[in-house]
Formats: sequence, structure tokens, C-alpha cells
Amino acid sequence: MNTPARDTPAAPGRLAKLRPLLSELMDLKRTRTPDHPKGLAAHGFRRAWAALAAGMDPGKVALQETARAVAAVRLCGLDADLLQRAGLSPLDTTRVLRRGLDAVAGALDPGLREQLSLALMPSSEAPHGTPPAFVERLVLQPRAGATFPGRARLVVPPQESHADHCYAVAVGAVLVSPHFGAAPALPFLAGLSHHLFNATLPDAGYSGETLLGDLLEPLMKRLTEAALTQLSPRLREAVRQALTLTGNVDSAEARAFNAADTLDRVLELEAHARAAAFTLRQALEDLELLHPGPLQAFGNDVLREAAVWP
Repeated sequence: MNTPARDTPAAPGRLAKLRPLLSELMDLKRTRTPDHPKGLAAHGFRRAWAALAAGMDPGKVALQETARAVAAVRLCGLDADLLQRAGLSPLDTTRVLRRGLDAVAGALDPGLREQLSLALMPSSEAPHGTPPAFVERLVLQPRAGATFPGRARLVVPPQESHADHCYAVAVGAVLVSPHFGAAPALPFLAGLSHHLFNATLPDAGYSGETLLGDLLEPLMKRLTEAALTQLSPRLREAVRQALTLTGNVDSAEARAFNAADTLDRVLELEAHARAAAFTLRQALEDLELLHPGPLQAFGNDVLREAAVWP
């Protein structure tokens, strides 16, 4: 985690190749299963903090969680635990997860892509500890939405939680790290922990924060420190180091974290805009809602007869 950063800015336009994948990561916030009713992003947030609390190296957690998140873009809730409970062997489970990873990983840095593929292998290390208490509060704490002083709040349902946002930023920071020449562990940890104060402080957004004025910064610091007391001394210091990345772009790691934070905040709203503009034509033509197969022609005849389409 203390590897010196290379001060290499991202080349103009290079992040554009990652944008489709980063956009699809927004779906993990709203993809739910019976096992994970708060969504896959919240599940990943819990799982990451449980691993960290159990003593797992942050760099290893960063790669494992990012690999799982990227694979889930296509596989959704078909994660390793589910597939093995359904009867697949560890080898077959890994093969399926790697297919999910490979299906969307074309834009990734080749070296990172290889690391993520290796991170999907079964591990004898099973740090299934208990997440710190602040984790569940962040799962339950909604984000404020887009706010600006003197203007009405824009709230788009379903609201994301702080766990959703933090997990997406953490994973996104790993994905953009090669473009900034950054080691991924610190940006990932900064992503997971940069809203610890919201475990206690409900989110009033930018408009509410301006009303707190000069009281805001010491309040955030005090509540963050209160959350940090729930961590072991070693993990507490690692998180403190990661939090130095917030509010500046003085290192490659800081740029990776802040780029991921910026992208998540904007792409989250883009996801809502895209969903609001969705049309039946996209469902039936672009996504072929009636999939190719023996019933497709019959289904299309039914839609025509019912005057549904076209």
C-alpha cells in the first residue's frame, strides 16, 4: 500500500473506453436477489468490509471485489456462493465467473485484466468476519440526490444508498487506476470509507452542507473518527491513510479515487436518465425481448394481433 505513485496523468480520452463498463456498474446498485435484497453493490460493500475486518490485505480485497463486480455486470446474482450451492464445482464456478469477466473486460488495462482473472480463483483464505457496525447503517442511509443551494432537490427513485455509492467508487477506482499509474489498494479503500461520517449524519446534500458552513468539516472529522474506533488499529491506520486521498489530486492514487468518485456521481444520474428514456422499440429490437428461437415468430404474431407491436 505504500508503493510510491507515478505522477502520470490520464491521457485525454482514454477513460472514454471505460465509460460503458463504468456505466453498467450502476446496475449492481439495483440488481437484487432473495439472498441480497438490498442489491449486489450493498452485498459487495458488506463483503469487502467483512474481509478487511478479518485481516485480509486491502490490495487483495480490492482485486477480488473488483473482479466479482465486473463479472456480475453480466452474471448478476450468479456469484461464486450461489453457483456452488447450485451444484457447480469450484473449477466450473471459476470458469463461469471468468466468462462473465471476459464478456465486458475488453476496455481494461491488460495487466489489470489478468490480475482480476486470477482473483476469481477459489481461495483457501476465507475471512468471513463480521462487518463493522457502520456498514449496515451506510446500507440503510440514502444518498441525498442532486442538490444545489436555493433550488429544489432532485430525487430519482430508487435512491442509491451510501453503501451503493462507496462500493461503486471503490471498484471504479481500481478500474481507472492503471490510467493514472496508481496502485489500486489505497483508492479502493478510500472509495469504501470516504462517507463513514454518514453512518451517523443523514445526507442533506450540497444544499444542506452549505447551511452547516464552517461547522461541517469538524463535524465530519469527528464522526469519521468515531466510526474508525470500530476497526482494528492496523486497519484504522490504513483507512486514515486512504482518506488522505480525498479533497486533492496531489498523487496518482488521489486522482484515481477522485476520478472514480466524479464518474460515479454523474453516471448514476445518467443511468436514471437512460432508464427514463427507454422505449418499447429498444426492448423489442435492440434487446430482442422475444429471443431468437422456435417461439419468436409466434410471439411476434401475437404482438401484431394484439396491436402491441409494431
